[in-house]
Parts: sequence; C-alpha cells; structure tokens
Amino acid sequence: MAESARASSFFPLVVLLLAGSGGSGPRGIQALQCACTSCLQANYTCETDGACMVSIFNLDGMEHHVRTCIPKVELVPAGKPFYCLSSEDLRNTHCCYTDFCNKIDLRVPSGHLKEPEHSSMWGPVELVGIIAGPVFLLFLIIIIVFLVINYHQRVYHNRQRLEVEDPSCEMCLSKDKTLQDLVYDLSTSGSGSGLPLFVQRTVARTIVLQEIIGKGRFGEVWRGRWRGGDVAVKIFSSREERSWFREAEIYQTVMLRHENILGFIAADNKDNGTWTQLWLVSDYHEHGSLFDYLNRYTVTIEGMIKLALSAASGLAHLHMEIVGTQGKPGIAHRDLKSKNILVKKNGMCAIADLGLAVRHDAVTDTIDIAPNQRVGTKRYMAPEVLDETINMKHFDSFKCADIYALGLVYWEIARRCNSGGTFLFCLLLLLPPSSRVLDHPRGWYLLPPFFLQPVGCALPEPESHTFGSHQRCGTLEAAVLRLVE
Repeated sequence: MAESARASSFFPLVVLLLAGSGGSGPRGIQALQCACTSCLQANYTCETDGACMVSIFNLDGMEHHVRTCIPKVELVPAGKPFYCLSSEDLRNTHCCYTDFCNKIDLRVPSGHLKEPEHSSMWGPVELVGIIAGPVFLLFLIIIIVFLVINYHQRVYHNRQRLEVEDPSCEMCLSKDKTLQDLVYDLSTSGSGSGLPLFVQRTVARTIVLQEIIGKGRFGEVWRGRWRGGDVAVKIFSSREERSWFREAEIYQTVMLRHENILGFIAADNKDNGTWTQLWLVSDYHEHGSLFDYLNRYTVTIEGMIKLALSAASGLAHLHMEIVGTQGKPGIAHRDLKSKNILVKKNGMCAIADLGLAVRHDAVTDTIDIAPNQRVGTKRYMAPEVLDETINMKHFDSFKCADIYALGLVYWEIARRCNSGGTFLFCLLLLLPPSSRVLDHPRGWYLLPPFFLQPVGCALPEPESHTFGSHQRCGTLEAAVLRLVE
C-alpha cells in the first residue's frame, strides 16, 4: 500500500514532466533529438539542449515506460540531476546525451515487484495470525512438556513407594533368594496363581538368554539364566499373540500350581527395537519333552509307571474343580501329546503348553473357549473331535478327549519300555518304533480301536517268543499298514 502510494505520487510528477517537455526545445545546431512517448504531434520525438531520459516504473501491477527530453536548465544539480536519479523500489531512470539514446528498454526494479505482493498478502489479520500462531504453539509445547515431566515424576515416585512399602516385592527381589525360593514362597503363601505382575516383569527383564533349545509353530524356546538358575523362555511370534495371552492367562489361574504341571514364572512383552517379543518364562527341564526323552532312552517298568502316574496326576489336577473362596475351575488341555509333556530330573512328567486349554465355570455351567486359530494335533484327537460330533457345551466331552490323548501317550511310553524278559506288550511287536504307521499323517486315528489297546502277554523268557508268534504279529502289522495305505 505504501509503495503504491509512492508510485501514485510519482506518476503526477512524470505527467508534469511530460507536459513540460512535450514541446520542442530551442532549435539550433546543438539541439539533441530524443524519443518522446507523449509527443504525438511531433511523431513521438522532441528536441532539447539538455538530455534524453527514459524511465520505467510499476503502477497497480502495470509497467509504464516514459521517454522524454529534459531542458538543460532543469538538469540540477550539475553532474547528478534529480530527474536522472533511479529508485531501487520505485523506478529505474536513465539519462543520456546522444540522439535517440533513450530508445532503450529498462527493467522494473526487482524490489518494486516483490513488495506489492507482500503488501497484498499480509494484512492486519494475517499479521496477527503470524504473531499469535508461534506464541500459541510455544505455549502448547510448554504445557505438554510440563505434563510429561509431571507424569514421569509420579510414576517414579509410585514405583519407589511400591518398592519401599510393599514387603512382598522387597521379599521377592531380595538378592539372597534364588528363583526356586521365590516361586516356593509365593506359591505356598499366596493364591497359587504365580508371581505378581510387577515381579514377573522384573524377572523377565533381567533374564539373560543363553541358547535356543527348540522351535515350533508358535516361535522359539530358549534356555535363560536368572540369578544362577536356568529358566525356559518361550518366545512367541507376533502373530501368535492370542496363544501367548491365553497360555499366560491359564497359567495364572488360582490354585493351578502342581508338581506335575509346568511351573509358570513370568509373562512379559519386550521390545527389541525391531519388533515386540512375547515372553513366557517357566521352569527349565533339561530332559526336554517326553517325545525327545523316549527317542533318546528306553525306560524300565518302574520308570514307565512313574511317567504314566505323574502324567495322569497332572491331568487329573487340571480337570479337577476346586470349590472355595479361592477355588480353581476345571481345565481341559485339548492338545495333550508327548511333545507337550516335559520330563523332570526325577523321572516324573510335567504337563505344558496350555495355549488351547478351556476352562469350565461351574456356577454358570459355561465353557471359556478363547478365539484362537490354532488346532490340536490330529494324531492325538479323539474320534468325536475328528468327525466334529463332540458336544462343545459339555465339559466332560473335553475331558474324555484328553483321556483319549493320554492313552496314546501311554502307548508311546510302553513301546519304549525295556521289560527285561518278564513282561511285554503284544503291541510292541505289532508296531515297532521304525514302523511306517507312525510316520503316516493319518496313521494314528485310522487304526481300529482294538489295535490301540495294549494286551498283556505272560511271556516269562525271551526264548519263549516263538517263530509263530512273530509271524502272527507280522501278519497283523501288514494288515494295519494296508488299512493305513
């Protein structure tokens, strides 16, 4: 606006100049001929004894060119006349002293082109917005920083107060206690549902992973170290979050802890920088799963009975409902197999992998089935599960399916029993460990039920195993293979 006003004040001056110099100057030998934009009658030329002038300026967005003559008397002060001066932000003017030397094109001053644009863009309202915007943003940032600092201070003080005031946490995190002492104290004095969440996170985030000991569709199993003791860390992949949450939820059921159920320690999610790891920490058993144990070793009759009784004891505790103030609901495993049963140092079993387990609410007589895309292992499924005739609303149906799977686990244990010539199962001759039936994907559940029932044979000495008995068993084996194929 200011520049337009200055240009407007300059325009009458130019018009006055043109009017004053439009006529011919004094004629003579020394007369200078110049181009004149306002001398229409003189064919756009004029004569003067002074100088030729050309000027260009911008007015209201339009370029204006002025060419005229300046008399000598008006060329003051000498050497730098006012009429020949240019302005950086208004006009560009040039004076010369040869004929028609003002027939040149000048360029509009760059400053004059930019300033009207700025003046038309930033009005009073815009200026207020430009000033108030950063001030408001700065004020908002200060408030956010204050709230964040206040939040972290409250969290820190609460954590400090919890560590000081909560005697259980002080006991749990005492440096002189091992992992076994920690689990024992809380399982005997608490609800039997495991460690508090605060302690679980503390334990999980101080575990040092040592080596990978297994892989599966859920993720990986690692051996870790915590306070000089070994723990098993089951790391779920991100797509198995439902299984991780469900298994952690089942393990923390009140009164679940039992010597024949895998001891649960902690569950936590850890960010390793690229993705989130879902951890499930439990007791470590160096023998691994029952499947691996039976593939490495044979068992005596006493060992077979110990494995069978401990597996049955753990499953019975799962199925059992405990009524009381801190009662335990009945739980069905739904994926019982030799790979989901661990072998402890004392030769007893511990049931693990409760990701597919269901709970029964006796008060409402409803079954809690988590939405999970995983399914059990077909080789261990009961016939009613395979043909989808199982009653999903009746908890005893799930318990019966677990018992069926337990029977197949017993068969696996029995076929690795080293009887020493006093007792054997005819089924061991029917399906030896190298049998193709075990490797067939449909081998388990295509066998008729009577083939899966072990029949005791009183054969006191190995030499009593006649050629005929072996021949009959070979015939039965061939029949089974034909059924499978």
